Parts: sequence; C-alpha cells; structure tokens
Amino acid sequence: MTRQVPDLSLYLVVGAGDTGSRPLEEVVLAAVAGGVTLVQLREKNASTRAMLERAKRLKVLLVPRGVPLIVNDRVDVALAAGADGVHLGQDDMPPADARRLVGEHMVLGLSVGDENEAETADPALVDYIGIGPAFATGTKADAGSAIGPDGVAALRRRVALPAVAIGGITAANAVALRDSGVEGIAVVSAICAAEDPKSAARELRAAFSGA
Repeated sequence: MTRQVPDLSLYLVVGAGDTGSRPLEEVVLAAVAGGVTLVQLREKNASTRAMLERAKRLKVLLVPRGVPLIVNDRVDVALAAGADGVHLGQDDMPPADARRLVGEHMVLGLSVGDENEAETADPALVDYIGIGPAFATGTKADAGSAIGPDGVAALRRRVALPAVAIGGITAANAVALRDSGVEGIAVVSAICAAEDPKSAARELRAAFSGA
C-alpha cells in the first residue's frame, strides 16, 4: 500500500508547555491560518490521558482545515486519537515495531542526526525523516550539536525519503536551508513563542520558499 506523505512545507511541533499562557488550540489555529501544513503533538511530560485528550481536540480542529496530525513517540495515543501518523525518535519504538502496530495506513516519521541514524531510515517502513538539529536549539534538551545547513544537506542526500529540517529554525536562518534539499522546515518556538503565530508562520514559509 502506498501511503500519502503529507505536505512537509511548514511543520509545527507543539505541546501545551510551548504556548505559554495561550491555549494550545489557539496557537495551532493561528499557525494553520498562517500556512502551517502539518502539526505534531509532542508532550514528553503529560499523562497518557492528558495527551490523548489534546490529540483528540487537535484532530477535531485540523480535519476540516485539511491539516494532518502527527503524534510524537506515542503509538498508542496516535491510534486512539485517530491521528494521521507517528513521529519516532532514535530512542523511541523501532520503526519496524511501530509499523506492525499502526498498519500500512499511518505515516511514520523518524528523527536522524548523523549518518548512522540515517541508515536506520528504511523506506519500506518510514515515510519521511526529520534532520537536525539544523541550528542550536533550547527547545529540546537532548537535541545534540547543531549540524548546520551543510550537515542537513549531507544527510538529505543519504536518505531516499522526503525530509524536513528541524532545530533552532527562524525566519532569519531558514533562508540558509533553501538549497539543502529538504522538502520543508519544522519549528517550535519560532511560531509558539511569537506574539503573532499567524504572521510568524507566514514569514517562515516565505523565508524558506523564497516567495
């Protein structure tokens, strides 16, 4: 079965702790209005029930807007919420096991940060990869050292899968990723910490696409 890979142009990674005093749903809706094409719910500290409830609420909001929902790490939450996919880190469930659980209909993403990790991205199991950290980031404590645009490009060439760059990306430095070969950029704080998430999303899309 051939799975449809979502539009990776502007990928928002978000959790309740990323939006400050603003409701998660408010920030996500504004970001989607500004051009976000894919949303990932990433909740490392929430209870299973809280994460599931958030995933279900986001799914309800995103379906009529044609934006897929990806759940970070938690295959069980993704299945229960009816999400469109799961994104796995290198320390999460192996892609082969995740694929057995979710079947052929769900999208699977995988984070890679070096050549060894890139080798684990089996196109028979994984639908896209997240490459990074592209730049220094304070959002993810275990993100590792920044690999820069050249590092992103090098890993992109090694994997025959669609890819997004992630890690410390802003409207100012997204320009440097235009020629890296990735299909899109993934961000957290560039949108979630912005005073106007809708405008921030528009600026990011314009910066990366050059439009």
